Amino acid sequence: MNKPLILVVEDDSSVKNLITTTLKAHDYRHLTAPNGKAAILEASSHNPDIVLLDLGLPDIEGVDVIKKIRTWSNVPIIVISARSEDTDKIDALDAGADDYITKPFSVEELLARLRVTQRRIAMMESESSAGAAVFSNGQLRIDYAAGCAYLNEQELHLTPIEYKLLCILSQNVGKVLTHTYITQKIWGHSWENDIASLRVFMATLRKKIEIPPESPQYIQTHIGVGYRMLRVE
Repeated sequence: MNKPLILVVEDDSSVKNLITTTLKAHDYRHLTAPNGKAAILEASSHNPDIVLLDLGLPDIEGVDVIKKIRTWSNVPIIVISARSEDTDKIDALDAGADDYITKPFSVEELLARLRVTQRRIAMMESESSAGAAVFSNGQLRIDYAAGCAYLNEQELHLTPIEYKLLCILSQNVGKVLTHTYITQKIWGHSWENDIASLRVFMATLRKKIEIPPESPQYIQTHIGVGYRMLRVE
């Protein structure tokens, strides 16, 4: 089986060379784009399996590139950026990024994040092909085989992480799931930054399924512990 096709979006030649050399050494296929416009063109033309994206591009903000790609694709996007402030990370994750690596980074960390993303892709594909089971809870419906979720018979436009999070909760209705359990299931590890990322994805998911948002009925927060999906009549 071929390794995933990875789109590298990076305008710094030294960083781009480090990434592409690493990918070549581990037999990954790759494309490169020096700016945001080229990234959007490559993503739409070649349908990569994973995108490695710098935020500080010369023409378009990386966050805007994420938002544009998310209008048609759920491809996993891993941000690689020198911006280390929490607000930058949250903005990128909120826009639809799946992971965030801060520069400078090690080759080992990059490869580890790629392996985690590959496992997550394989897991989601496996779950989608496992059968035609449909989960229903109140007005919420999840078609696991199709990889789609609906609220009031309207399809929800979820990012890959939001969908995975919704599936984890729905497959454990009534159970309180700890932050560690959920982050392990989603990212394959449970680092401190993952908890902050989880809160962001949980907030964006709730905006889409809790109507009205001030009266949540599906997801209950257990402060300092985790989350639970409630059974809705």
